[in-house]
Amino acid sequence: MYNSLTRIQNVFGFFTTVAFVVAALIAASDFTTPRTPSATIKTTNVQVVKGRPHYYSTKKEEYAIIKFSLDADFSSLFTWNTKQLFVYVTAEWPVAPAGANSMNQTNKAVIWDTIITSPSSDHLSNIGPAALKKLRKSAAGKTIDPSRGKLTLKNQKPKYQITHPTGRIAETDDVKLHVNYNVQPWVGILTWNQNFDLGLWKRMSDGISKAFELPALKKKDGEDKKSTKKPR
Repeated sequence: MYNSLTRIQNVFGFFTTVAFVVAALIAASDFTTPRTPSATIKTTNVQVVKGRPHYYSTKKEEYAIIKFSLDADFSSLFTWNTKQLFVYVTAEWPVAPAGANSMNQTNKAVIWDTIITSPSSDHLSNIGPAALKKLRKSAAGKTIDPSRGKLTLKNQKPKYQITHPTGRIAETDDVKLHVNYNVQPWVGILTWNQNFDLGLWKRMSDGISKAFELPALKKKDGEDKKSTKKPR
């Protein structure tokens, strides 16, 4: 004969099974919604300066400051199961071959990022009351605001200056900016920008700038202006 504890265990087991099945169906529903992200990015100003990694450090390093313009449309990534979207821009350049066993073939560093929340998770945004009110108003009466996920940045300053483990980054060749994204759902797995089409999910259109070279470090008056370029 069943006692109360056994009945509670059976009910809890049934509940967790149903919850798991519902969660799996919700996660699978994302594959029925088309994803067609696109982005165009270009540099507007590039500088290389010298500075200290810490205020108490006596050693100076070279830092690249890369400004850019970005037009992106990630609106198709927002569905009823999207919690938020993490967008970031990386600067990438190849590593000079150091031998046949060289493993790291590409340098990559984040220069800018942002988080775009869905209407159902605007309360999680780290923004002020006025901005939050504006977000909620834009989403009122709509499943997803059509402008949600669209970015237009002109001559955007980077959030992060980048350097190299050697402390030298000036005159680096073949640098490109890449636009990346990470979709964080309420239920399901995290997904990143893909390099191939997967059903209704399409690879991001463009999203890579033209190759450019980091300029030489500006010298102060009286200093040797001879190039210090070295292979990366």
